[in-house]
Amino acid sequence: MKWLDDDRIRLLIVEVVVFVFAVSSAEADFTFGEPTNLGLPVNSTSGDWMPRISPDGRELYFDSSRPGNHGYWDLYVSVRDNTNAAWGTPQNLGSAVNSSARDGCASLSADGLEMYFHSYNRPGGRGGWDIWVTRRASRQSAWSVPENLGSTVNSYHMEGCVSLSSDGCELYFGSDRPGGYGDVDIWVASRATTNHPWEAPVNLGPFVNSSAEEATPSLSLDNLLLMIGGDVSGPHIPGGYGQADLWAAVRTSIVDPWGKPSNLGSAVNSPSFEYAPTVSPDGTMLYFASDRDGGIGDLDIWQAPIIPIVDFNGDGIVDSLDMCIMIDHWGEDYSLCDIGPMPWGDGVVDIEDLKVLAEHLFEEVDDPTLIAHWPIDETEGMYAVDSVGENNAMVLGGAIWQPSGGQIDGALELDGIDGYAIANPVLNPADDPFSIFTWIKGGAPGQVVVSQQSAANWLTVDTEGNLMTELKGTGRFTGPLISEIVIADGQWHRVGLVWNGTNRILYVDGEAVAEDTLAGLEGSQMGLYIGVDKNYNPGTFFAGLIDDIRIYNAALSAEQIKGLAQ
Repeated sequence: MKWLDDDRIRLLIVEVVVFVFAVSSAEADFTFGEPTNLGLPVNSTSGDWMPRISPDGRELYFDSSRPGNHGYWDLYVSVRDNTNAAWGTPQNLGSAVNSSARDGCASLSADGLEMYFHSYNRPGGRGGWDIWVTRRASRQSAWSVPENLGSTVNSYHMEGCVSLSSDGCELYFGSDRPGGYGDVDIWVASRATTNHPWEAPVNLGPFVNSSAEEATPSLSLDNLLLMIGGDVSGPHIPGGYGQADLWAAVRTSIVDPWGKPSNLGSAVNSPSFEYAPTVSPDGTMLYFASDRDGGIGDLDIWQAPIIPIVDFNGDGIVDSLDMCIMIDHWGEDYSLCDIGPMPWGDGVVDIEDLKVLAEHLFEEVDDPTLIAHWPIDETEGMYAVDSVGENNAMVLGGAIWQPSGGQIDGALELDGIDGYAIANPVLNPADDPFSIFTWIKGGAPGQVVVSQQSAANWLTVDTEGNLMTELKGTGRFTGPLISEIVIADGQWHRVGLVWNGTNRILYVDGEAVAEDTLAGLEGSQMGLYIGVDKNYNPGTFFAGLIDDIRIYNAALSAEQIKGLAQ
């Protein structure tokens, strides 16, 4: 699409927004900011977890084992004046709701007048864990004596960790009742309207549930995102970072099936336990419980901002180029541009996404998925500086800085004999999708651009001068992926590798040149060599220029990759 200048884009935004407010007052790319502990007074030196936010964003319900309880775990609420204010001192919900049993995991109706929760061995229940409901006449009124949901929803097995949809017609919960696929599964009970009784619960099936434990479901306010957590005991969902991780599934509409759950990644998951994820009503904040370092008690409530990725081409600024990408996919179910009204989108690129983009237009942004970047613009010294982290690469042997000789400012010239650079570990290829891209000029058959020490050559030149990767899959018979594009021709080329979780894809100058499908990649925690093979072998040292090396903990989109090659 023809490039539009900034003035034209500003005019377009104004025209569209004016039109929208004149007539009316799927999975997208998003990431997370740094998690922070909610601190005092919400957290205590005891245990605090199972956070749930009221639909108006002003009440935070959670379970606590702090002193003064009616039972071992009680339900508490912290209130704030508005969504920008600090949380107030938590208040116990009192003896009507809390009992000598274990009570927790509150989920409120859209009007805030009905609350579902679970309780363990509460008098009047059917099984060990049951789901109960309590009501109040107004937001200022006291909660009524809870009622058991009865035998249609509850069984003689465990039912708990409940989440009510915003229309009040779906009730998600964890249960170990017969008919599941693992230790604890997610089930859903439905009803035609809020005046109808609940129907028999249905298992969400093997696409969402696994042989592990899916125990703590939580719906977003738009009912299109399902947060999933495990529990202390496990077994834990495989493919995580710690003893229990946070996951999420999305769907395009409330009548569509849920997609396969995805791990929320290392930005929020840690080697410790992470439990009970939930999101704020506006989709801008993730809340969860964790026993990670930095807490106040044994188990604390944490929060992490949910950030839509609006720099579609990854050039560091939200501008007319990003606008053009959105317009090119207008009306489509296109993940990259589907960023509104919630960060995970709603299955179509439309005015809601344009409004989100308009809020960030003309901002300079850092790509949160860029985890290592060596611009290689130095004029002297022993290190190529990592511009986004602390992983500076040591430059050794026959390597010369070329301050004005790069494709983007400076470059590093390697002699093909003993010149190379070495960096600490950046990522394990087996963990998550990732991408690596760099500019090169030169090279010869058998020479290596980037490798992981003692593990695999990520980007290398084959015997014909073509781009190749030797980063192998986990199967017995997987080999290298080889393109038919010559890169050792003395010209500048932007070369790269993308692993999206199922596909290995090689890129040259913004275009995919080779691709295959694998079950997974071989893992390694070793550091990186720049300009020599994994075993430091003679004959593999790169002879030529290397510039602007970037590593991402995500699979870049086609637009981002083309932007890198410009």
